[in-house]
Amino acid sequence: MSTANRSNTNSSPFLLTGIPGLEALHVWLSIPFCFTYIISLLGNSTVLLAVRLEKSLHEPMYYFISMLAVIDLTFSTAVVPKMLGIFWLDLKDIGFEACFVQMFFIHTFTAVESGVLLAMSFDRYIAICKPLRYPTILTNSRTVQIGLLALARGAGVMAPLMHLLTSLPYCKTRVIPHSYCEHMAVVELACADPSVSNLYSLTVATLLVGTDSVFITFSYGMILRSVMRLPSQKARLKALRTCGSHISVILVFYIGGLLSMYLQMFSFGLAPHVQVLVADFYLTVPPMLNPLIYGIKMKQIQEGIFKLLGQLAGLTVSQADKDRSDAERGR
Repeated sequence: MSTANRSNTNSSPFLLTGIPGLEALHVWLSIPFCFTYIISLLGNSTVLLAVRLEKSLHEPMYYFISMLAVIDLTFSTAVVPKMLGIFWLDLKDIGFEACFVQMFFIHTFTAVESGVLLAMSFDRYIAICKPLRYPTILTNSRTVQIGLLALARGAGVMAPLMHLLTSLPYCKTRVIPHSYCEHMAVVELACADPSVSNLYSLTVATLLVGTDSVFITFSYGMILRSVMRLPSQKARLKALRTCGSHISVILVFYIGGLLSMYLQMFSFGLAPHVQVLVADFYLTVPPMLNPLIYGIKMKQIQEGIFKLLGQLAGLTVSQADKDRSDAERGR
């Protein structure tokens, strides 16, 4: 195929089917996705506001939690609005460039979240195992630098993959049997050998997830050993409670991601709609759960949120009193 023909073909939009085989249930299936999106927006926005407005939360650990909240909001907004457009309005078309932009955001921020979870494990390791050196090792500015490094790493490894994928000719059917531009579902539409891009994506995913998970496991192993040596049971419980919320988020992220990836690579005889639903819930449920996990397990976040809600309630009452006074003066 000539370069011109490839360009013309690739300019055509793709067609997302939603959840193949369950098209008749799209309206009903949209309800849990809409619910998770609303909770994700409210929960993560509340966490961000609490950390921003409560000065006692201006510490590295809470900055990392804020980074997770931003990542979760990006995940949800990159996927759910388009998904609901398919379910509610049958808006299945997605432009060629828009499809790969969506894919770039999804996979980039997956890598970024893995990097932030690694940084959080390092933060807890320093705080528990080397508490006297914590203020000098993890300053606020260094925390921001770590977050930017995680973002640069995610974007850096995804940019070559996007170049490889967009350079492929897509001259087969434009129908993507998925709710979003999932990498492997899009690659299957190429009419050229995608082995280079497949090898690159598999290598990068294995190295990133493998390396990060090994260091995270090592960090929490060292933390557990140090915690068990603490003389006070109260101190041990406090340390375990703080780390417990982190470990919960890590398990949800890695187990869900691996399950979604392997079901896309190997069907295991499952129906296509099962694979799509698993992938959809992986991108929508964790962003809803993360702020709930932190809100339930971390006392400082709870206090910050309650203080924020109290301030908002106070402002509402003050405004109501002002309006009442103005009305009385008007009489």
